[in-house]
Amino acid sequence: MSASAVGRAPGRSRTEETSAVDPIVARIQANPKYHELRRKRSGFGWLLTALMLIVYYGYISLIAFNKPFLAQPLGNGVTTLGIPLGMGVIIFTIIITGIYVRRANSEFDALTAEILKDAAK
Repeated sequence: MSASAVGRAPGRSRTEETSAVDPIVARIQANPKYHELRRKRSGFGWLLTALMLIVYYGYISLIAFNKPFLAQPLGNGVTTLGIPLGMGVIIFTIIITGIYVRRANSEFDALTAEILKDAAK
């Protein structure tokens, strides 16, 4: 028996169990805005995850397979092309985090407030 099924009545899903306990949760789960929020938030999260993986593993692949490209000096100093590209990966991470936070604080929070307002009726 799985850990999530412990204490649950046989033949009842988690949704049925939760809705039997809390009617507000059932109203939230039945709200189309809730499903829209889940779809938008999940899709956006996966998009940003894919972008981050491409950037990170692209940089790591350059390190592994094209060291001469990253070892090119910039100007007459000792700094190579790999340093600003590595900083770019860090800056990219900060930027996409900011993008997610901005969208979460505006669109996702507004949808959440609408869902909670509908559930309280």
